[in-house]
Amino acid sequence: MDVLVTGAYGRVGTAIIDHLHEKDEYEFTYLNRSDRPEDHPYGGYDTIVADVSDREAIQSAFEGQDAVIHLAGYPRTDATWGEALENNVIGMYNTLEAVREAEVEQFIFGSTNHVVGMYEVDNAPDIYYPDSDLMIDHTAPRRPDSYYGTSKSFGEDLGRYYTENYASPTQFYSLRIASIRHAEYDHPYGDAERGVDQGEWERGSEEYQEMVARMKAMWQSRRDFTHQVECCLADDEVEYDVFYGVSDNDRRWFDLEHAREVIGYEPQDNGDEWDSPPER
Repeated sequence: MDVLVTGAYGRVGTAIIDHLHEKDEYEFTYLNRSDRPEDHPYGGYDTIVADVSDREAIQSAFEGQDAVIHLAGYPRTDATWGEALENNVIGMYNTLEAVREAEVEQFIFGSTNHVVGMYEVDNAPDIYYPDSDLMIDHTAPRRPDSYYGTSKSFGEDLGRYYTENYASPTQFYSLRIASIRHAEYDHPYGDAERGVDQGEWERGSEEYQEMVARMKAMWQSRRDFTHQVECCLADDEVEYDVFYGVSDNDRRWFDLEHAREVIGYEPQDNGDEWDSPPER
């Protein structure tokens, strides 16, 4: 299966390289706005260097592909309107136009929990702890918390428009990713430990403990994410659907039953099974 990954060298894209690149089932093409040197951990891969905001520059990468995993874009909630517009709105339109022209069948969209982020804003920090009873599923009204979340909500709608009005893509999967981290911090203590490393707080402080509580709810391990991607790639039934990207955390507030039932997503990891960070 020929698969194009946009934004391949970002935090989420590298999970695909780490877990799926060597599998015989797939032939990956990586598109990124910049390459990596040979001595970089992700150097040495064949890379198409192009920006999704440049329609003409990206088209050739889509030719002959069976699926696209679209992860390129501005990735944080601090996006200004201009950053969200160029990278996430125009970039999404250009990517879907390239898919339509190249007649690519499957489109896996790296959406975000921030499409429904106001539920967290309204309920934090209580929502981070096991006695919270909030559960958000794919039918919940969208409540974006930022220009970033709003731009991803737009991407979901645009994907549905293309799927229902054009011959390609024939399938669209919106993965509302919760919290995926780089390999070094791929555990529910990751954000808290990164804050220690950056001098933002001390281990065991109130800030540290709250970051742990949040990640025990929000964490999607890199292996669970790539398993979810494989579930989409193997599926031949979905026309358009939305799934939450989160591990099987006891205190999560995002529904997993829909992803289990529709695409067979069975995450292996659970943030509450950790009671300390890994030894370094």
